[in-house]
This record gives sequence, C-alpha cells and structure tokens, in this order.
Amino acid sequence: MDASGRYGENWGIKDTIWSLVRLFVRCLRGRVVSLFFRERRGLSFIGRHTRIINRSYISAGRNFVAEDGCEVNGKSLRGLKFGNNVTIGKFALIRATNEYGGEPGVGLVIGDDSNIGPYSYIGCSGFIEIGKNVMISPRVSIYAENHNFSSTQQPMKKQGVTRHFVRIEDDCWIAANSIILAGVTIGQGSIVAAGSVVTNDVLPFSIVAGNPARLIKQRK
Repeated sequence: MDASGRYGENWGIKDTIWSLVRLFVRCLRGRVVSLFFRERRGLSFIGRHTRIINRSYISAGRNFVAEDGCEVNGKSLRGLKFGNNVTIGKFALIRATNEYGGEPGVGLVIGDDSNIGPYSYIGCSGFIEIGKNVMISPRVSIYAENHNFSSTQQPMKKQGVTRHFVRIEDDCWIAANSIILAGVTIGQGSIVAAGSVVTNDVLPFSIVAGNPARLIKQRK
C-alpha cells in the first residue's frame, strides 16, 4: 500500500509509526491468507479475527483490505472478484453460500477503489456486480434472492428461493442502513439516502430516499 501522502502534518511521529506497524502486521497476515486465493495481483491486508473461507474461489487485486472481524465466504459458481484498492469493513459479511451446505450461490464482482462499509451484509446467492469508486456505508444490506411464498400449504422456509441479480454502477454512494433488494440496478453516479429501501431501478445520476425509495432530484 502506498503510504505517501497518507500522513500529513497533523500525524505525529509516534502515531505514524504505530499505524505503519499495524499495516505491516496485516500485510504479513495477508501474505499467508492470499496464498490460497484463486488469483492475487498485489498485497493483501487482513485484520484480526477475520474469517476468509473457501479461498480458492476468491480473486483479489492490489491493496485488498479485509478489516477486523469481517467474514467472506468465497464458495460460488462464478467466484468473488475484488478489484484494486477494495476494502471490506469491520464485521461486514459477504456470503454467497451457506457455510454448512446447501445450493452454492452465484457470486460477486467489485470494481477498483470501491468499499463495503462496516457491519454490512452482502448476500450474493444471486449475482451482485458493484462498479468502480462505489461507496457503501456502514450497515448496508444487499440481497440477490427472494424467498418463495406462493403456497400456504407448506412453510415458506421450505419453498426455496428465486435468485436474481443486483447491479450498482460506477461512482455511486449507498448511505448507511440502506437496503438494496433483488433485481435492482442502481445507475451510475446515483446516491441512495440513509435508511432507504430500494425496490426498483434507479436511473443514473439520481438521488433517491425513503421506503420504498423514490426520486428526490437528479444530479444532472
């Protein structure tokens, strides 16, 4: 990770040294973990108590960061592909497949310079595509499947699921506590306000808010 320009005059020498030490430790941990990735194109930085399982399904670009306590389950039909400078926040969960069996999920791709916020949930049992320069704030949930419920003669839990997709295009900001439901495309340059529930497509360069999310204004 390029440290040039990261520590300005408001960073004292002691604080800077400790930050670099923490990065070094995470880099060492990342070197071990990424040995089992399907593909790696640079350094990885792995935090404490982070669980990355089924690593052979995971591809990571340069400066991949998985912060403390997050969990990533790679098992999926199309794998998990992380671009350059992607960060998975603390205690976030990325799950394509149940760890204890069941039908494998489809997968996930995240473009360069995008991040998943702390405590977020990315359920990629269907396919989720996140573009470049996407900001996903803390506690965002994204679902790429829906439970079937047409029958009233058997429990919904036993009726299975229908898989869809979610697509978030480049340069979007998904604010805290938002929920993105299956089958939705969020167009380039859009903003989803905090606490919104997105049930329908969002046109490019839109600002949406509410439950269900509605257009507030266009950025262009």
